[in-house]
Amino acid sequence: MTHTKTGKTDPVPYKKKIRWKRMVPFYLMMTPGLLYFLINNYLPMAGITVAFRKVNYKLGLFKSPWCGFDNFEFLFASGQLGTMIRNTILYNLVFIILGTTLAITVAILLNEVRSKIASRFYQTIILLPYLMSMVVVSYLVYAFLSGETGYINKAVLPALGLKPISFYQEKAYWPFILVFVNQWKGIGFSMIIYLAAIVGISNDFYEAARVDGASRWQQIRCITLPSLKPTVITMFILSVSKMFYSDFGLFYQVPKNSGILYPVTQTIDTYVYNALMNQNNPGMSAAAGFIQAIVGCVLVVAANALIRKISREDAIF
Repeated sequence: MTHTKTGKTDPVPYKKKIRWKRMVPFYLMMTPGLLYFLINNYLPMAGITVAFRKVNYKLGLFKSPWCGFDNFEFLFASGQLGTMIRNTILYNLVFIILGTTLAITVAILLNEVRSKIASRFYQTIILLPYLMSMVVVSYLVYAFLSGETGYINKAVLPALGLKPISFYQEKAYWPFILVFVNQWKGIGFSMIIYLAAIVGISNDFYEAARVDGASRWQQIRCITLPSLKPTVITMFILSVSKMFYSDFGLFYQVPKNSGILYPVTQTIDTYVYNALMNQNNPGMSAAAGFIQAIVGCVLVVAANALIRKISREDAIF
């Protein structure tokens, strides 16, 4: 406690002390997450120097000789850089636009289900694919698409009087297959986030709208969708940060790494993996990761700047 010129005591330090004591439990609960974040995300950043070294396992990662930008050359000298960037970016754009639209639609539909048992059942069914390993998903896809034993070739196409299709040798089908598998597997997680945001909207808005005679569609269009704006923007920025990344399991496991399909399934991540399997050079992988991180950072800043110009209060920073 401090004394003022009038001789009275100032209770501010005492209040700050009380406030600090109240916050201690929250800081303690936050500590494990911060430690994990520090160990998993920040300490490994020291390994970024591997992208500029010629790794020698005898000398170790940090004593290996420097090689400048030699590790970056394999990406640009491959002749496939344009295809890899095109596939990575275009697939992610489709995933973002279609995934956001479907997730919001499903979340709104689930919110309209009045039976709690039915609502939980539907949520579980939709979320279940997200919990599956991509290896399991790849075998499920193979069970449908296999040329010899696949359900589509053995049951569906003959019933329609159509000839069997060699899916793993036909490039034309895979953009649609990969998009479908991605949405089927990932929509459950996004749906839960948007559903939580919808549930958090005050019911007073809907009651006032009903008093004014608004239909259910008008309530969704004028209350639900505008209220989801901050959540959509946050999810959009997080998705943009991964624009230069791809789901390795989706693009490697599901197409079975078929070389014939590379023009429509090859991404930066799968190319780096295949290059490492042939050349055993971790510097190449580090170089690709470095490029992806830099581009991801630039995209996040650019997306946030764009949102700040459109709606400053919705920007993250």
